[in-house]
Amino acid sequence: MTHSNYDMKPLKELVKVLNGGVEFYKDAKEKVDDEHICAIFNTIITEKVQAISTLQTYVLIDEGERETNTNSLVKLREHYTQVLGGLSSDKTHTYIAQLEEVEDKVLNKISDALEQALPPQCVQDLRQVQVRMQACHNEMKALQELTA
Repeated sequence: MTHSNYDMKPLKELVKVLNGGVEFYKDAKEKVDDEHICAIFNTIITEKVQAISTLQTYVLIDEGERETNTNSLVKLREHYTQVLGGLSSDKTHTYIAQLEEVEDKVLNKISDALEQALPPQCVQDLRQVQVRMQACHNEMKALQELTA
């Protein structure tokens, strides 16, 4: 069975959310002063870039080009956070709370993709990405509780 026999749209949507997440973390890193938190953001950015790289293989096979777009809801959340961060006295917590929501979205998109019939190697790679993204989510959830 070729990739053209599979519905790769949920996988493409996941890559868009991951792309948006990378942009959002990079922006948040510039706005947050805490070096420890910035280091965590860097780690999560690296994890997301690796996940994108892994999943882009399937998007390339399916479409012949990389998915470089971002998810509009992630972009909207980023802009919302910038406005809220400007008004809030605790900018760091505001960013962390919104980034944790992005992590929820990533996990939901992974679940959506796993509900589809996908090539076996893609499912295996997606499950590995899911484990790494769950760890990123857990890290942000812990940070959110620490900064509350």
